[in-house]
Amino acid sequence: MTPKEQTRARAHIRDDTESSDSDAGAPTFTATYPSGKMSLAGISLRAMVLGTSLGLTSSMALALSTVYYTTLWRVPFFIAALSLFHFLEFWVTAQYNTRYATVSAFLLSSNGWAYNVAHGSAVVECVVSHYLFPGQTSFGRLVTIAEPVFESEVSLLLVGGFVLLVVGQVVRTIAMATAASNFNHHVQSQHQEGHVLVKNGLYGYLRHPSYFGFFWWGLGTQLVLGNVVCFVAYALVLWRFFSSRIKREEAYLISFFGDEYVQYRKDTPVGIPGI
Repeated sequence: MTPKEQTRARAHIRDDTESSDSDAGAPTFTATYPSGKMSLAGISLRAMVLGTSLGLTSSMALALSTVYYTTLWRVPFFIAALSLFHFLEFWVTAQYNTRYATVSAFLLSSNGWAYNVAHGSAVVECVVSHYLFPGQTSFGRLVTIAEPVFESEVSLLLVGGFVLLVVGQVVRTIAMATAASNFNHHVQSQHQEGHVLVKNGLYGYLRHPSYFGFFWWGLGTQLVLGNVVCFVAYALVLWRFFSSRIKREEAYLISFFGDEYVQYRKDTPVGIPGI
């Protein structure tokens, strides 16, 4: 090997060594590893599944409603609404409250078995109602929400369901974005550093706009599905859940912010009847 070649070899070895040292000294974010709570693999997989689900079910709902003219379009529409909801739960958290952008922020598995049973029951009721009560009787029209309005096939209940669903989703999403780092999917029992009482934006009109949004979003989905039993069940379960959660959460908020929160509670409603 000539002296020139030896010089090149030493330079190549030095470059490799420096690269290895640099790699060795790079920070490792173990939370983003496959088994971590912010697993990039887990997040990307869930985002892909939700995106695929949203695209497929939206297309199915459109085809069933405009080509086949069947009320079964409500089922894929419901699944599309669920897919969008769960995606936005994570996306808003990642965008405005990044430190809590964990896999569980999708809320796909952290709500417990009752959450999945509720949505499964909603789909079952819609399908059963479609076949047992096809809309030929007044009761069937009530169940499937197909009664004509102003000599058209537009249903006031169906339109109302769309409005509640859209308003509920928009309000919840904006509320989470407005609260930013002050928002958490779990009730906080300790005052975290930097946690302030948010009173601007939607919080100037509602003291729990994210709960308001989810409550009316949930009822809106059942109106769109044309469900009677699940509409009543959703209303009762959601009311009980938020009534209990708000009481518990506000006890902590009073301990955090004292008279400021007491006055804020007097000035702003929840927007859920009876709470």
